[in-house]
Amino acid sequence: MISQNQNVIQSDSLLSSPSSKAIDADSYFKKNTPPSNLNEITAKSAEFIATNTKLGRPVVLVTSGGTTVPLENNTVRFVDNFSAGTRGAISAEFFLKSGYSVIFLHRKHSLQPFNRKYATPELGFLDFLFISQEGTVKIKPQYEESLIHDIALFNDIISQNRLYMPTFITLSDYLFSLREITNLLNPLGPNAFFYLAAAVSDFFIPADKMVEHKIQSSEGELSLTMNQVPKFLKPLVNSWAPNSFVVSFKLETDPNLLEAKARLSLEKYGHQAVVANILHTRKNVVWIIKRDSMDKAEEIRLSDEEIKNHVEIEQYIIKKLIKIHNSFIQNSKSSS
Repeated sequence: MISQNQNVIQSDSLLSSPSSKAIDADSYFKKNTPPSNLNEITAKSAEFIATNTKLGRPVVLVTSGGTTVPLENNTVRFVDNFSAGTRGAISAEFFLKSGYSVIFLHRKHSLQPFNRKYATPELGFLDFLFISQEGTVKIKPQYEESLIHDIALFNDIISQNRLYMPTFITLSDYLFSLREITNLLNPLGPNAFFYLAAAVSDFFIPADKMVEHKIQSSEGELSLTMNQVPKFLKPLVNSWAPNSFVVSFKLETDPNLLEAKARLSLEKYGHQAVVANILHTRKNVVWIIKRDSMDKAEEIRLSDEEIKNHVEIEQYIIKKLIKIHNSFIQNSKSSS
């Protein structure tokens, strides 16, 4: 709920808090509006899954980037979950290199597999090119080998129909798309892989409580009250795709809380694994914690030499998770 009083405060002073307990997932979908392109996403996802399943390719849904929560129905202002989508984009690349076909559900304009190397905060695409004396556009020599390799690999993947990249912006965009794609993957059972790396909002403003037009600063102080978002991991694991392989992420700032909270998540939602990481070291060290094992969390840590050489830790994360996924498939076959 949004209300405005007489005293003006700066927008960076806004405080948000839950107004009540979280509603359930079904109620969320009844009270909020799906994205206008949901039918298109559903149809293309269904075609993508059918094509790749027929060819015997494993399919993974990778979610990536952050969701927004609009403050108005005609949105000018919104609360954003910041995420460039780096981990999701890199992970999608390594899934593709490992033979998986990928549905990459990502925040619009966030990083994409392969393209992400050529749209960094430091360098835009034009920084990789120059005009030769003959007046033709060429790749700068220091980038030529890498760029040609990535273009060839990307074009090969696209020509084989192994990558589909639907987008979202808002929390509702993401959740409606997630539910539809999950329902489509459900028939694959244990062969379906969910890699849920998106940064999803914890709080939102229900559609029926949002103002219609832009909030006017001239009307004074802004008070913002937000509802808690339902924990959609629970219906995903229990109802939407109960026999599939699901990996979530846990990010903390306190190392002493990390493993306990990851294990609590596994116990609460019943999925297969959590990739746990600490905010300031997430690019260099992660821990993989499995539901069916009380063993110590498995650490994946880059060496000093690997860090120096810009090795991406996601290659080790994906390699390990694929191994766990293969075991999960075999165990599912033997128990059926």
